[in-house]
Amino acid sequence: MIETAMILAAGRGERMRPLTDRVPKPLLTVAGRSLLDRTMDRLTAHGVRKIVVNVHHLGEQIAAHLAGRAAIVHEERLLETGGSVKNALPLLGGGPFFILNGDGLWSDGATPMLDRMADAWNPRRMDALLLLHPLEIAIGREAKERGDYFLKTDGRARYRGATERAPYLFASVSICGADLFRDSPDGPFSLLKLWTRAEAAGRLHGLVHDGRWFHVGTPQALAEAERALR
Repeated sequence: MIETAMILAAGRGERMRPLTDRVPKPLLTVAGRSLLDRTMDRLTAHGVRKIVVNVHHLGEQIAAHLAGRAAIVHEERLLETGGSVKNALPLLGGGPFFILNGDGLWSDGATPMLDRMADAWNPRRMDALLLLHPLEIAIGREAKERGDYFLKTDGRARYRGATERAPYLFASVSICGADLFRDSPDGPFSLLKLWTRAEAAGRLHGLVHDGRWFHVGTPQALAEAERALR
């Protein structure tokens, strides 16, 4: 069981406009419940005791919505995924901890996905463990999607890079520890920078999701997720 998590909820959700002009993307609802609350429910069910959430765009709405349920980190400027987690390390501790996108949406297979991730986590072999999902069956994916990762038989992940297409999407959930951020840059940077470094060291691994996963990037994709979940 992993007892700490960070939810990345600071983004502007530009591609979800005009819905996100007045409501931050994590608070958009699908099948009667917000994306953020669905993630919070899953984390609580797993046994996560400490949840950290970063906010920026319309952040006061998220802070009010989560009052008493999470530690809120207000970002004066967007720090991107890696910079946001590094900024929150004093609250997250040494790890391991989950990192989840605030707009993530999935349904579990036979075993809850967070449990599967925690069971697969092995800090002796891994600096980061990524949840992956088969590109071809991601609900709401766009035709231009090329996938993100290949997965070796030993579970190590390899980024697509210049390759035309990869079979797996990064499915918005990962596990890592504070060691991943050693010698990382200050200010805004992407987690991809650290995952690439871990891959070069043979310490980036992936786990394939066995339930449904929804790519909720646009109002049209949100409507598709709504139909699927109802």
